[in-house]
Amino acid sequence: MSSLAEYFEKHRPKPVWHIGDRVHGKWNKIPFIGTVGNDNMVSEVEGPRVSVHLDLPIRWQDQTVTLIFVKQNQIKRLINWDQEQEQPKKTKKS
Repeated sequence: MSSLAEYFEKHRPKPVWHIGDRVHGKWNKIPFIGTVGNDNMVSEVEGPRVSVHLDLPIRWQDQTVTLIFVKQNQIKRLINWDQEQEQPKKTKKS
């Protein structure tokens, strides 16, 4: 018989995101940038979800939201947003 530590190590879902990871994506068709709070699984039916603390609040359905829950595949890692925005467009040389 294995110990509880060995059982949970074998059967628990592995996190994709870690606390403090910078991410961006869309929530209810609204773009956002934020920081991962945690990556966990509440139930087998719902599956894994990630809590994201938003940099700027979102106004949605007459409420101001600063913390959202999204699926793991709905967000992307934010590498360096400023440099991605400022990259010059490539032009074809003739």
